[in-house]
Formats: sequence, C-alpha cells, structure tokens
Amino acid sequence: MNNININQIISYIWGIADDYLRDVLVRGKYRDVILPMTVIRRIDALLEPTKAEVERVHQFLNEKGMVNQDAALQKASGYVFYNTSKFTLRRLLDEPSQIRENFETYIAGFSPNVREIVQKFKFHNQLETLEEANVLFKLVERYTEPELKLENLTNLDMGYVFEELIRKFNEENNEEAGEHFTPRDVVALMTNLMFEPIADKIESSDYLIYDGACGTGGMLTESQNFLKELAAKREKKINLGLYGQEVQPETYAICKSDMMIKGNSPENIKYGSTLSNDHFADMKFDFMIMNPPYGKSWKVDKDALTDPVAKNIEDNRFQMGTPSSRDGQLLFMVNMLTKMKGSTTLGSRIATIHNGSALFTGGAGSGESNIRKWIIENDYLEAIIALPENMFYNTGIVTYIWILSNRKTPIRQGKVQLIDASKWFEKMRKNLGQKSNELKEEHIQKILDSYVKFEETEESKIFDKEEFGYYKITVERPLRLSVQIHDEQIKNMGRAFLENQKKYKKFVSHIVQLERLLKETFGLEKHMNYNSVMKDLDSALKEANIKLNKTEKKLLLDFFTKRDDSAEKVVKKKTKSNVEYEPDVDLRDTEKVPLNDDIDEYFEREVLPYIDDAWIDYDKTIIGYDILFTKYFYKYDELRETKDISYELMELEKQSEGLLHQFLEEVK
Repeated sequence: MNNININQIISYIWGIADDYLRDVLVRGKYRDVILPMTVIRRIDALLEPTKAEVERVHQFLNEKGMVNQDAALQKASGYVFYNTSKFTLRRLLDEPSQIRENFETYIAGFSPNVREIVQKFKFHNQLETLEEANVLFKLVERYTEPELKLENLTNLDMGYVFEELIRKFNEENNEEAGEHFTPRDVVALMTNLMFEPIADKIESSDYLIYDGACGTGGMLTESQNFLKELAAKREKKINLGLYGQEVQPETYAICKSDMMIKGNSPENIKYGSTLSNDHFADMKFDFMIMNPPYGKSWKVDKDALTDPVAKNIEDNRFQMGTPSSRDGQLLFMVNMLTKMKGSTTLGSRIATIHNGSALFTGGAGSGESNIRKWIIENDYLEAIIALPENMFYNTGIVTYIWILSNRKTPIRQGKVQLIDASKWFEKMRKNLGQKSNELKEEHIQKILDSYVKFEETEESKIFDKEEFGYYKITVERPLRLSVQIHDEQIKNMGRAFLENQKKYKKFVSHIVQLERLLKETFGLEKHMNYNSVMKDLDSALKEANIKLNKTEKKLLLDFFTKRDDSAEKVVKKKTKSNVEYEPDVDLRDTEKVPLNDDIDEYFEREVLPYIDDAWIDYDKTIIGYDILFTKYFYKYDELRETKDISYELMELEKQSEGLLHQFLEEVK
C-alpha cells in the first residue's frame, strides 16, 4: 500500500478521534480508545467472512458438550483467533440502546489470545466513559464505514499507522513520542544486508528469527517475508519461527494481534523487559534483527538485575560490562550476541540499528568501551553503515546499522567495514512526521553492493579490527614544591591546630616548639628543594625529641609549600638504580595510543619532545575501543584563494555603492 493510502487511513482515524473524543478525553488519552478500537476493527474485518461458520461450529460443539473448542474454532475462522458471540462491530449497530452491554459481550466472545490483547490496552476502563458521553455508538459506526479497509494493510503498513497515530497523540499533548518505529525502507535495507550475503547457504531447514525490542512486529514479519522469498527462488523449503519481546503494553498488543493475523505463533511474542526479564534465556537464534531504544534510561532494569547484597549484576549476558544507566542500547546488542548459534554451519547473523552514542560514548575502562572491546576482539563486527539524516518518523538523528556474525567469511576475518551511505537517499514528496528522506530500491542495492564487494571506495573503508582499539596511557609529571616559612603561615598553622584538634591532635602539645623549630631551621628564605627540606626537618625533629611519621611531617609542611615549576622534583622513592618521583596530580594527563603503535615509541615521539620530565604510569594503562565514524570520511575543503575573495568583495562594494547612491537620491 502506498504512502498516500496510508495517510488517508491515518487522517480518517484521526478524524474519528477529533470528532467524537474532543470533549470526552484529553488529547493525550485519545490513544486509550483509538488504538484498541483500530486493532479490534482490523480483527473484526478479517473474521467477518467466516463468522457464520464459526457460529455454526460453536453451536454444534456446545450441543456435543465439547469443552476445548479452540482447534475447531480456529479452523472454522481460518485464523488462530475467533469470536463466538453473535455480534460483529456492524451488528452492534442494530441495537443502539444496548451498545455497551452488547460490546462487552462481543469482547468476551473473542478467543483468549485476543482478550489478552484488549486487556493490555485496558480498553474496558473506557467503555463506561464512552457510553456516558453518548459516543460509543458513533465510534463503532465510524469504524465500520467502508472507507476504512484495515484488513488490506500489511503488518509493516499497520505498524506505521499505529506509530503515526501514537506520534500525533503525544505531539498534541506535548509528550515524547516514545520508541522509534523503523520505516519500511530501513527494514528493507536491514533484511537485505542480513540475508542476501548468505543466500546461497540457506538450506531446506528450520530457522529462528528474533527481535528483543519487537514493537509492533514489523521487522519480524518483513524478515519472514524476505527469507521466504529468498528460499523460494532457490527452491528451498524452510520453516520459520518468529520470536519477540516487547515492554510497552500497547505495542505488545499490536504485535501479538498481527502475529495472529499472519498465522504465526502469537505465544512466541512475550511481554516484559528483555534486559531484566529475558523470556528466551535458553534459546539460540539463526537471525536477529532489532531497533532497540537509544538514549533511554535502563535504571529500572539495572536495579532489578543488581544483587542487593553484592551490589553487582550477575546476569551472565552482561559480564563484559554495563553502560551508564542513562542509555542501555548496547545491552540489547550484547543480548543478541549471547543468543548466537555456535554449533551450526551458518551460525547467526544480526542486523541492529543504533545512534552515534553506541560508537564512541564512554572512555577506556567504561562499560560502553568494554562492550565494544568484547564485540571487536571476538571479531563479531562485520560492518557499520551510516544512514542519511531524517530517516525516522519521530527523530532526525543520524543512525547506524551494525551487521554482526559469528561466521565471518575468510576475507572478512579480522576486518571491519565502514560504509558511508549518508548521501544515498531521495527527498520525499511529502514528509511523514520528521521523515523527509527515504531509500529507494537503487539506494538499497547500492549499499548492498558496497557491502558484498568488500572493496575500498570513497564511501567504503576497510580496517583491521585493531584500528578501533587504543591504549589509554597515564602521563605523569613530577611534583615540584618550594618551601618558605612566613609569620602569617605560622599563625595560620597554630590557628588550624587549635580549630581542628582531632586532625592535628599530635601537634597541639608542640605548637610553640614547632613554631620556633621551623623558624630556626629554615629561616624566612625560599627553599627550592623539598627533599632537602624534609631531611633537615627530620634532623630538627629528632634533636627536639618530637616524633612524627612521614604523613604527619608532610601535613606540617603543607602549610608552607606551594607548587613551583622552578623547584626541584619531589622524590618518592630512591634505590641504587632508580629514582621514583612524586607525581603532580594537577599535571596528570592521558594519551590515546593506537593499538597498532608501540607505547614507548609513541611516548618518545609525541610527548617527550614537549614535556621532557614526563613518564608513563604503566599500572594505569587501559585498553579502550571507539569507532569515530566521521573521522574516516572527513573531507577537507580547501580554502579559497585570497585574490578570489578580494575580487568578490570589490564587486560587492561596487554594487552597494550604486544602491547607496540610489537610496540617497530617493530620499532627496
């Protein structure tokens, strides 16, 4: 179905809401009526042709005393759902005065799987309100008009209808639009990238497809359709199982209804959070496709996963690291990678879409970096494709498709391909929400060709996987302190001893003695060698019979020291063969050294020529990974010649003089 017809359906449904719910519900609550009514009408329309047969079979089975009638009624309806009441939505209009009672009877007549869907929408809560406002009858009437042909929509079309309705409802109520529904052109690209490269390896067999953030289920059913067509072309007979999990009750209900309509197993769609309540913990899948939520907090899941005593996450899926609680998108990728098949020739392939945060957020040692490290070092990452802006209905951000596999072809092993497809799109004639760009078949084919050919071009770059790793080294510089005794500091010291006797307990009884000792030992001149000062202090304290440990001596001198670039380095430890200096924490810095570079050579080349007293603290070295995508596709625009700019400025000046002259003449 084309965009124009879909937009007509959306406008029609939105018109129903605007006409009959305006004075009944606030705009943000329209969805509580419109979404379930749209699902019910779609199911109702599909069941209409076999309604008489279902009623006949139901009556026959009742007369025979049959309790379990599911299989027979499903066969009669032609779907995995049915309705045994005497009503359809159109028949409800025959008794206007009994509309609510009959509607409830109609809902109760559905098979258990449909009743669960309606329950997830909490639609029963709205019936009394609709009846009291005298709009329930009109609502049913408008939904049964011949203009609204929901039964003709594909799963993906229906998903878009729901996404656009949800977006409009929330936009009217100044709320966030929620999760990002994946447009059909993006889904088409993802399925092409996931299946086409291994088309010749598809055998007559059973395959399982999984989406852990399945939304309305469009990505699952489109994957199913694509793989079936691919297998049919090669005369292979395959059986597909679709599995999904969704945390939003509305979209879960929509997905489950579409699975029923398409003849798939609705029991394979589970409700709940994939992160904290994985319903497929013991399963492995051949293909996985996902558009997880990004930029969304996963704190609720994190709290549920965290052991209250040990204060850590024990879930085996996430032992390589966990990201900040502000954004859990990488955990969905990890979840898929832990569900890969390791015992089959084909292994598993994954297509997942993320924003830029997944590429580079988090420095070395962070959860995000450790996840990327785990993915890349295990050689799961095949390619990342940058998409154009404004590809989604409710966000204009740049997104990236990740292709992952545990069965890389020999030529791809140890390599990662980056494809910049950000300029391959066509402007849409009419925007759909924020979606103003779309991928046509030629764009999808161009991206697929670039991926399959695996060649270096202006838009395709191929790297060793180590390219994205780096050592984060800690560069230290020596602490340099000068010491000078002043009367003012002496007074400050004495005041501090008395005001904070707990901290300076050992000093209080020696205040006068210490003041005299410091003046006599060091005088008032400035000392540039802290190490010598400490030695002289040791001797003076010993002679005065005042016992202070190393920490207490430092505490005492802190009143009189200051950082001084001209002072000598402060020695931390000294042996026969080596001198270790105290690092200055304020001068501490870090450097990112590429994994394919030698740390010491890098340090001598890039650091020592500029800071000759620096050294590396090797104990603090950490390996990190990030993928700075735009860095590899940056194009330098050469500056224009000065003479060209000067010429243009002179021409503009001439033109402006003429305008000024004309203006002055008009004023006169």
